[in-house]
Amino acid sequence: MKASDLFVQCLEEEGVEYVFGVPGEENLDLLESLRDSPIELVVTRHEQHAAFMAATYGRLTGRAGVCLSTLGPGATNLLTGIAYAQLGGMPLLAITGQKAIRDNRQGKFQLIDVVDTFRPVTKWNSSLTDSGVIPRSIRHAFKTAEAERPGAVHLELPEDIAGESIEPTRPQRRVTLRRPNADEQALDLAAELIQEAEQPVIVYSAGANRKRITEQLTALCEATGLYAIGTQMGKGVVPDDHPQSLFGMGIHKHDYVHTAIDEADLVITLGYDVVEYPPAVWNETKEKRILHVDFVPADPDEYYSPVHEVIGDISNTLKALAARLTGVRFDSPRMSRLHDYVAEKLHISESEYSYPPKPQRIVQQVRSVMGRDDIISLDNGIYKIWFGRMYPAYSNNTVLLDNALASMGAGLAAAMAAKMVHRDRRVMAICGDGGFMMNSQDLETAVRLGLDLVILLLRDNGYGFIRWKQAGDGFADFGMSFGNPDFVDYARAYGARGLRHTEENTLSDVLEHAFEIGGVVLVDCPIDYTANAELDNAHKVPEEVLAGSTGR
Repeated sequence: MKASDLFVQCLEEEGVEYVFGVPGEENLDLLESLRDSPIELVVTRHEQHAAFMAATYGRLTGRAGVCLSTLGPGATNLLTGIAYAQLGGMPLLAITGQKAIRDNRQGKFQLIDVVDTFRPVTKWNSSLTDSGVIPRSIRHAFKTAEAERPGAVHLELPEDIAGESIEPTRPQRRVTLRRPNADEQALDLAAELIQEAEQPVIVYSAGANRKRITEQLTALCEATGLYAIGTQMGKGVVPDDHPQSLFGMGIHKHDYVHTAIDEADLVITLGYDVVEYPPAVWNETKEKRILHVDFVPADPDEYYSPVHEVIGDISNTLKALAARLTGVRFDSPRMSRLHDYVAEKLHISESEYSYPPKPQRIVQQVRSVMGRDDIISLDNGIYKIWFGRMYPAYSNNTVLLDNALASMGAGLAAAMAAKMVHRDRRVMAICGDGGFMMNSQDLETAVRLGLDLVILLLRDNGYGFIRWKQAGDGFADFGMSFGNPDFVDYARAYGARGLRHTEENTLSDVLEHAFEIGGVVLVDCPIDYTANAELDNAHKVPEEVLAGSTGR
């Protein structure tokens, strides 16, 4: 058999459904082996887009997504998407080609040390210089990528290794491991900390954005009266219409929801990593007592120093804590009033419909056309903050955004992968004109794949997020503007449909029509960012909302 055939058989044993990538000379043997495989090769128009798609597949399934490139420039194009997966905790396997290691006749043409280049942004990577190690290397790659905390791994496959003839060999069998449970004494101490607290509050994050955690966390909140707040990447773990939800931390400044943390004498974090939300925002004085509950120990940080850590499967930890807290209640009228106040401030939009619409109105209009389990995918821009702050989420992994690497250009790719995983749900990519144009060529890929996908293009003809920061720092408006194509015609040029939001229609009507049309539909929508100044304010809660005792 050929070594590349064995490589693909190993991918099949791992349950790989898709390989996202761009072909090159050095991976032609691997492509030939994929041709006869049930694995679907998804050819994208840029390697970065392939890596973004693979990372999102991993995020949604828990199984490593796979992306492919050739050597040199193809590999470096993958790099941003690999870092996106690594920082965001998304399992991913990147496969790159390489020149022959035994008889390289092309000298240094396109030759860079890809393994060393990828080392800082992967959990593990290796070059396959011996076909005999293919089975164990692929098993190790998937096991490492999917282990907590998930992330990126990389295998380099030189073309002479891929094409060589080898003795028939079987892949190593995929084994699904159960995560270990937390230590009993650690659980006892955690329960004691919670019982001793007057007003604990829960903060859940990306590492807790799992279905089983949703079930156990909701049950714990209902049994104890504890309130829970999500980070941007944790949105939806507790439904935002649940009475114990205190919604999400959308901005990196003091917002209404942070008042609950101000009031808390114990902060219980679930799946929290300092990369996605800076603890200095909610623990500026460094005095908060923190109980860290996660699959893995906390990384030391000046503003995040837990008094206790419970390490193990989070859902089982929550179940064990609920059993230890039977009869313990935190029924605080203050927290109930805070819930109602924040809900009114963040989720009730302005009544007047202006044009172009402001971010708050766009959030409300998008929410009105999306079901509880439908998915929005946010690229990176100032609108992401508005959605993170104000968009009610009702189910885990229904708001896909990246607040770890926070790369522009990932919104369309993430939406495409989400639609491939969840064919029965509505999926909407929400992109600014700056981020969208970084990978807009993969509109063709979405059309070729026959996806039903709506892209809401928010157009301000500039880099809106950086303009907001520039103004906040007291600098003159400079270097932020650019021109745009006619996005309706642009979509049509790729075989998609293009619609335009104008004064004559509401955005929700246009979006609903886009979903009814089916296929890939881009909606061009101008946006009025004058409301961004509101994000610079410290959002205070009136004293009367917080009057009275904690209720313990």
